[in-house]
Amino acid sequence: MDDRPIGMFDSGFGGLTVARAMIDLLPGEDLVYFGDTGRYPYGPRPLDEVRGFARQITRMLVEHHEVKLVVVACNTASAAALDLLRFEFDVPIVGVIDPGVRAAVAATRNRRVGVIGTVGTISSGAYQRAVHSQRASVDLTCSACPGFVEFVERGEVDSEQVHVLAQRLLAPVVQADVDTLLLGCTHYPFLARTIADVMGRDVVLVSSAEETAFEVLGILEDTGLGRRTAAKGVHRFVSSGDAAWFRTLGGRLLGPELDDVEGWSWD
Repeated sequence: MDDRPIGMFDSGFGGLTVARAMIDLLPGEDLVYFGDTGRYPYGPRPLDEVRGFARQITRMLVEHHEVKLVVVACNTASAAALDLLRFEFDVPIVGVIDPGVRAAVAATRNRRVGVIGTVGTISSGAYQRAVHSQRASVDLTCSACPGFVEFVERGEVDSEQVHVLAQRLLAPVVQADVDTLLLGCTHYPFLARTIADVMGRDVVLVSSAEETAFEVLGILEDTGLGRRTAAKGVHRFVSSGDAAWFRTLGGRLLGPELDDVEGWSWD
């Protein structure tokens, strides 16, 4: 039994999709979610810079909040820093890339899988390596979608502008005749309706959120780190940007659990 909280972080709001899955699957666990909105988005940034952010945030979660496990709820940070974080910190570190790939490989019927993500994630080759490590005989088509994150961060998830952008950016995966599309950014599930309209009803959209939550559950059970209590967990949300804005938009995206946001400054 371990009453310490689980830590999670993302560049902003996207990781709330993972937080939602974690709260639903592990209602008794305490949770600390850090949204680095003061420095978002991570996607266009050099991977070395993102790696530095990820180390800094993980250290803060481990030392300041005393978390027992860290979920890197950001594809760009997972691609840039997951192996490094696992080497440097003594708590389990869970990313979102491998769980998503396993789910997509299991879902495809015609063995043609698409992955969409930020420029940083796609250019890193992380998804290509993850598919290769699964020894999965699938044809993989990857496409970067710059601009999607910014629409989500502004709360514009169903505007005409984002639909036009989606038609242009998703063209490569449409042309590849994929039957499964992995949303390789935790922001993208908030655009699921628009993405589904462009891709067509026969294409399965896969989010890594639920798979990541199940991976965390497995680690807690295997290591005995779970918090065995019938009480509802405490959920804390911290932002490096405008806390009031995070509370307003994050509350709409996550739900009633996000009722307060603490500010954090790196100064």
